Amino acid sequence: MSLKAFNLAAVALVLSLVPAFAAAGPVTLKLSFFTSNRSNIYQCQIGPFVDAVNADGAGMVQIKVYFSGTISPVLADQPKLVLDGTADLAIAVPGNSPQRFPDSAVFELPGLFRDEREASRIFTRLVEAGALRGFKPFFVVGAFVSDGESIHSHKQIATIADLKGQTIRVNNEIEAKSLRKLGAIPVLLPLNKTMDALGEGKIDGATVAPAMVFEFGFGRLTSHHYLLHLGAVPTALVMNRKKLESLPKPAQAFIRKYSGEWLSSRASACFATKNRELAEKFKADLRRTVVEPSPADLATARSVFASVVEEWAAKSPHNRELLTLVRAEIAKLRSSKETRP
Repeated sequence: MSLKAFNLAAVALVLSLVPAFAAAGPVTLKLSFFTSNRSNIYQCQIGPFVDAVNADGAGMVQIKVYFSGTISPVLADQPKLVLDGTADLAIAVPGNSPQRFPDSAVFELPGLFRDEREASRIFTRLVEAGALRGFKPFFVVGAFVSDGESIHSHKQIATIADLKGQTIRVNNEIEAKSLRKLGAIPVLLPLNKTMDALGEGKIDGATVAPAMVFEFGFGRLTSHHYLLHLGAVPTALVMNRKKLESLPKPAQAFIRKYSGEWLSSRASACFATKNRELAEKFKADLRRTVVEPSPADLATARSVFASVVEEWAAKSPHNRELLTLVRAEIAKLRSSKETRP
């Protein structure tokens, strides 16, 4: 029997035990989420998992989502909430917790990936292989990487030169370095703190993928969109591994069934669609200016991106090895049949 066939048989056996366990009542799991169920983050990255588990595991396991920061609105605290049992699941943003997830920075590097689908699949595979530090205490339900972030400002950006002196919110230090080299003044801020800074005039703009511009109200205060595609943002829906392993086997099976590539592939497809729709919406809005970088500006940006990647790799032999591993995974994925037209 092949390994795949064995695994499927094992899952079938576990699921056959559901009636016996269901008699004891369903296990309820708490999921901490910092914003609303209307957000694209929820609809793409969390909702599909919650809906699938709650439907398939009815009577056995149910996930209750605590929206809008009810458990805690602090993004950097979400992994801790999962580890100390305050929540059972939460979204972790490695860029907000770089000491806990140091290796996730490789997915923040600019210019490495074609799109969010490619990056998310490689992130998923490396997490499952145990190749990234910081994830061992967690079961990673979904590993996601955004499309390259664009720049959205209330000031005009027609060329890279227009970035000089603009104060721009960034997600992580790598993105900050790229923007600094391009002449902007980066400000590291969590996503859910950015609107206040825009409204108070502390920053001129923010870096997010198009699908995120209206998530927290940024679109009301920014009308100039420069589609440069800076580095991406990795996120992960995580669960305490010990908590998962303490659950009845059938409940574990439902969670595992809708995790990994099942979820990451759906999330990346969902965000790709929303990014395209929002980019077209920007272009159709006469109150907005949407600029694709010129060939000259792209060449400038790519030179900066290459220097940022090399500087990160040169920081340690470990970084160099990790970058080499990611590039090998990129080459493997691009050459596989599943990526061919």
